[in-house]
Amino acid sequence: MSLAAPSGPALADSRELVRRIGAEIDAAGGWIGFDRYMQRALYEPGIGYYTGPNRVFGAEGDFVTAPEMSSLFGRCIAAQCAQWLGEDDEIVEFGAGSGALAAQVLSALRDAGTLPRSYAIVELSATLRERQRGTIAAAGGELLARVRWVDELPERIEGVVLANEVLDAMPVRVFRRAGDKVFERGVTRLGDDALGWAERAADERLASKVLDRLREAGDECAGLPSDEAGAVPENYVSELGEQAEAWVATVGSRLVRGAMLLVDYGFPRREFYHPQRDLGTLRCHFRHRAHDDPFLWPGLQDITAHVDFTGIAQAGADAGLDVLGFASQARFLLDCGLLDACAAIPRDDLRAWTLETQAVQRLLSEAEMGELFKAIALGRGVSDDAIGFRTRDRRASL
Repeated sequence: MSLAAPSGPALADSRELVRRIGAEIDAAGGWIGFDRYMQRALYEPGIGYYTGPNRVFGAEGDFVTAPEMSSLFGRCIAAQCAQWLGEDDEIVEFGAGSGALAAQVLSALRDAGTLPRSYAIVELSATLRERQRGTIAAAGGELLARVRWVDELPERIEGVVLANEVLDAMPVRVFRRAGDKVFERGVTRLGDDALGWAERAADERLASKVLDRLREAGDECAGLPSDEAGAVPENYVSELGEQAEAWVATVGSRLVRGAMLLVDYGFPRREFYHPQRDLGTLRCHFRHRAHDDPFLWPGLQDITAHVDFTGIAQAGADAGLDVLGFASQARFLLDCGLLDACAAIPRDDLRAWTLETQAVQRLLSEAEMGELFKAIALGRGVSDDAIGFRTRDRRASL
């Protein structure tokens, strides 16, 4: 696939990142795990994909997220938040991106008279903080006054945690299963200015974890005996989202009372490790084009992997949280009133109305985001009656 090359200054940053990662590879004896490479490619201070100066969100970036497609997405999220929020609660958002979701949620809660005590955004990037500040300020100065930016996870959370398209950008370990052997795929130097795949035998802990997960998926899908490794073909490649699961467990342990609402693309485990998904789910995004080369222009392209929602649910349970619901994005948005909100859009500006309805179609369509994206809610001390999961709750599939 042909992709237009980035600009000179951006390429210079990418080469510097390759140099730094190459130095780490040399110091480690010629190999690092893919999770370590992904961490640096996305989050290296100043020149990583999410920490550098490049515009990554929206039409001018590499991908468009749901709140940037339609403000109705945020209104639906706000409806669910309102059900969970107490009088003195706050909302904590991770991965706020352009600030579009924060602005939409706060605007909707203001209109409903249910603004939270505060809206905390966990954000390390100074560039993104300024962009978020501008987006929220445009929605109303009184909303901006409610927002605070923090550098790290709060010690104690009472209220609602939001994370839209966050889990997919957390580093993953990549493995290949060949018969009864498991190999971990990592990164090595291919030259002074190039990096590429290399693998080695997985350590005992990783191998055992991989075989256990494949066995779980195989048992559910094909009724295999419990001593089999799973109904997957030879040279089966996939990922383990250990960092995403650890993040959920950590945040969950700080949630004193309230709920976590996580929206991302992925599957329950038996679908995640499906025999036909034998090349894994790793994908890269550059200027609205998807491809599968994570070593092309490190720091200038997004690298993502789908989410194993069974692992996310288990991580929440390990932190003492209850699963409050699991559904497709389409069903969650419909249950939160998306169609009613869409019907209320004035039609005096036909072009604007048409663009909004087209965006809603993308949010709901099974061929676009409606089925691939899922919503999962985890909570502590809140009732198990979340409005977003009233009609098609799939938690039993986890």
